[in-house]
Amino acid sequence: MTANAFDTGITETAEALIGPWRQPRQMLQAQTYDAHASIHDDATAQKLGFKGGTIEGPTHFSQFAPLGERLWGGAWFETSCLSVHYRSVCYEGEEVQAILSKPLPGTSQCQVQMVKRDGTEVLRGTASAGDAPVATALETRLGELKPLTDPVILRDVKVAQTGKRQSVRMAFDQTMGDLYPFSLRQKLAVITESSPYYAGADNPWGKPIIPMEMLSVLFQYRSKDDPLPAKGPAVGLFADQEIRVVKGPLFVDEAYDVEREVVALSGSRRTESAWVKTRVFDRAGAMVATMLLNMATLKDSYAPYEDEYRQLYGAGR
Repeated sequence: MTANAFDTGITETAEALIGPWRQPRQMLQAQTYDAHASIHDDATAQKLGFKGGTIEGPTHFSQFAPLGERLWGGAWFETSCLSVHYRSVCYEGEEVQAILSKPLPGTSQCQVQMVKRDGTEVLRGTASAGDAPVATALETRLGELKPLTDPVILRDVKVAQTGKRQSVRMAFDQTMGDLYPFSLRQKLAVITESSPYYAGADNPWGKPIIPMEMLSVLFQYRSKDDPLPAKGPAVGLFADQEIRVVKGPLFVDEAYDVEREVVALSGSRRTESAWVKTRVFDRAGAMVATMLLNMATLKDSYAPYEDEYRQLYGAGR
């Protein structure tokens, strides 16, 4: 026998599985992009109108893992997908709750939501395990977005642009670089939902597995070695994210290859966004996971934005 995956207290209603209130930890205070601090640094975030350093979006994915495992069992670890739009930022000390609505009869995809105590929605989207022949939340969202016009920060980034294939690995005590200045062991000490599956071999696969929130860290680990040709320095944040496990789970201290492709460019009044699809392969060449990430760069964080806009397009925005 193997250990239970989680001992998280879950409230079950006729319509949903509801996790406990949690206070996620902020571990990116020392994160740097292009030799400058990021949105997770208090001073940088406050300059851009936030109360302080924000908690990284995929940190919230851990709170959905016990709900997904309750509904789908081991398939959650082997073939899961979380696809979400981040609706508001979360700060350390705030309590948040994960809600997974049960699938309708004859369907295999669920709606997910995370809320704060005051009802503020942190994220919403879809979750599934196994084959789910309907569009995910972000597949639907991508189909509705208008292409980016008059780009400044992303003017040299093109759709279908592909990066170099990179080798990545995550060991327990490996610091994951400037983007993620902490180790898996440090994360597991404060993760909202601990599991013996993460720490050792007491699971159906006989070796420790990487939590879904840390898959984002693994996939982004070497992204600075082959960056997009975006103008900077500028500050970005995750606006949308989908992690799909195709042939999982993914294991601690095992080598994988990743490659990235720009699949869309979009924009809003405050941001320019590059949507990047990361495909992950094991050493046998089989695709084991994918990630779709919308990195939205704040226009106001790029100092020469207005001047360059006028130079490029002849008038103020």
